[in-house]
This record gives sequence, structure tokens and C-alpha cells, in this order.
Amino acid sequence: QLHLVESGGGLVQPGGSLRLACAASGFTLGYYAIGWFRQAPGKEREGVSIISSSGDSATYADSVKGRFTISRDKAKNTLYLQMNSLKPEDTAVYYCAAGLRYSGTVLLGVQVWGQGTLVTVSS
Repeated sequence: QLHLVESGGGLVQPGGSLRLACAASGFTLGYYAIGWFRQAPGKEREGVSIISSSGDSATYADSVKGRFTISRDKAKNTLYLQMNSLKPEDTAVYYCAAGLRYSGTVLLGVQVWGQGTLVTVSS
């Protein structure tokens, strides 16, 4: 059974950094496109960043370009999101998901979602 578990969320001050992790079990990350998504209170879920199954390419939402970096550790079968220069508008529940392919920050053929981890950016 495919399973994703996020961790690393928490409370951070504006300008601070956090690294989120998404551990996969029941499948190998390298077989899927996988990415990060977030949902702020009262808003729809949006794509943040997706990395290809080969790991050769990644896309980012305009709002996080230059601040967030997606990466993948094959040995640990884990996806990461390094978030720097955090802003209050980055406050949201962050989810990871694996799918068959992607277009921009839209994941297609989603196979599994994680349960989410809360990131709060506030002074």
C-alpha cells in the first residue's frame, strides 16, 4: 500500500527557515512525479513544487521561486522541501503527493496524498 508521511512543520518567525520531509513507503519515489502542495485557511489547495520521477527537473510556483528548494533522497526514499525567507503568507498545511506525471505545478494521476504538516509563519 502506498503511503506518505510528512514531518518538519512548526512555528517560525518571518525570514526564518524550515525543512519539510515526506517519507514514502510501499513504493519507490523514483517511479513517480512527486511534489509539495499547500492549503491556507479559507483558500484552495495550490501546488508549490514538483520534481520529476527522474529527479532531473523541477517546477515551482512563482510565489516561492528563489526561496524554496525541492529535493529527493533515493536511499532514504524521502522527499524534502527546504523553505527559506519564509513569509506570513506561506502559512498553510503542507502536503506531499505522488502522481503519474505533472504539468507546471499540477500533479496528474495522483496515486497517494500525505496527511499534511502545519507551517505557521508569525512573529
